[in-house]
Amino acid sequence: MKKLLSWLENSFAPKMNKMNSNLWVVTIKDSINQTMPLIFLGSAFCMLTLPGDIFNLEWWPNFWVPNGWTMGMISLMISFLVPFNLMEKSKLRQSRIIAGISGVILFAITITPQLVLDEAVGFSHSAFGAGGMFIAIITGIITGVIMKAFGRFSFFKEDSVIPDFVRTWFDQMLPVATVVVLGWVVVDILKFDFYNVILAIFSPLKAVTETFWGFVLIELIIVALYSMGISAWILTPILTPIQMAAIEANIAGAAVNVFTTSYLYSYIRIGGAGSTLALAIMMCRSKSTKLKSLGRAGIVPSIFNINEPIVFGAIAWNPILMIPMCLNSVACSSIALLFTKVIPFAKIPDILFQMWYCPYPIVTWLATSGSIPSVILICVIFVVTILIWYPFFKIYERQCLAEESK
Repeated sequence: MKKLLSWLENSFAPKMNKMNSNLWVVTIKDSINQTMPLIFLGSAFCMLTLPGDIFNLEWWPNFWVPNGWTMGMISLMISFLVPFNLMEKSKLRQSRIIAGISGVILFAITITPQLVLDEAVGFSHSAFGAGGMFIAIITGIITGVIMKAFGRFSFFKEDSVIPDFVRTWFDQMLPVATVVVLGWVVVDILKFDFYNVILAIFSPLKAVTETFWGFVLIELIIVALYSMGISAWILTPILTPIQMAAIEANIAGAAVNVFTTSYLYSYIRIGGAGSTLALAIMMCRSKSTKLKSLGRAGIVPSIFNINEPIVFGAIAWNPILMIPMCLNSVACSSIALLFTKVIPFAKIPDILFQMWYCPYPIVTWLATSGSIPSVILICVIFVVTILIWYPFFKIYERQCLAEESK
């Protein structure tokens, strides 16, 4: 363990920190961090739905509406913040507001075909929330590149008598026009459906969902995207039909399909995608004021498998914690498959269980119809996640302590 900690601290961490200081990485990370108030509120509203769902209280308020106006607006905010922050960090502050506005415009142009197709041209569409985050980041980067390219451009000479604010108006028209025309030509004229092209990239996953390595790969992709602040909701249109068909087959006959929500909730996501409950517990006991505060704020949501506060507060675009999050996805998936599908020790769920917010190991016990071996298996998996998180957490904790001591 000492050798591993030494390597992580002296070799791995410096390289990752260099990557972490890259202009684009810092821009995306800061943009995501600035949406934290929305994420915390969305998590709170999500938790407030639990009594109504669990106890079937028809009179209980529908907190999914305010959740939609917080978490449901994340991608729209990201599309503004990425180009805004890029201009700020590139010392082109005079263009940061118009860059952010241009990012929102390009994002809206990009997702319009899908909104029309779904007959949901409004803020209720998932593309505005976490489901469109990947598109928002890409359109934000494209906008940022264009705005940065025109950052020093001006129609006027420095000694022009025209007022500065008027010069700014005209100078910013060209990059904004470039962004708008680019989006219009690509989406409307060339009929390039960017939103669904991204989904199509992942469509080959359908053929491999029930293979050992295919299942592990899918979970790794989901967690890897999430570790970059990109919600797995982007894959929902592809994955949900497969998962529903698989659980229907399990209900109708012998339970052999593992690519179902019931299976994922039973064994794979302890505290949320990437199994972050162990990390939240470690943070609560941390010597770092920053980590302890974040841990205390995120521990209750984590118990209910809501890990956005932990992910966006510490993991997203932080290579030191992104690595163990991805390792956990592989470890949890592999161990679960080994002792359910390869070796029939624990049970493969044969009921549709959608209450992902139910705490572990209760969720495992319910989804597997009271299987004790399944509860034992999830306890073993949890111990493994602790062992994976610990060395990386200690490295990050040391860095935080060093920053706090300055």
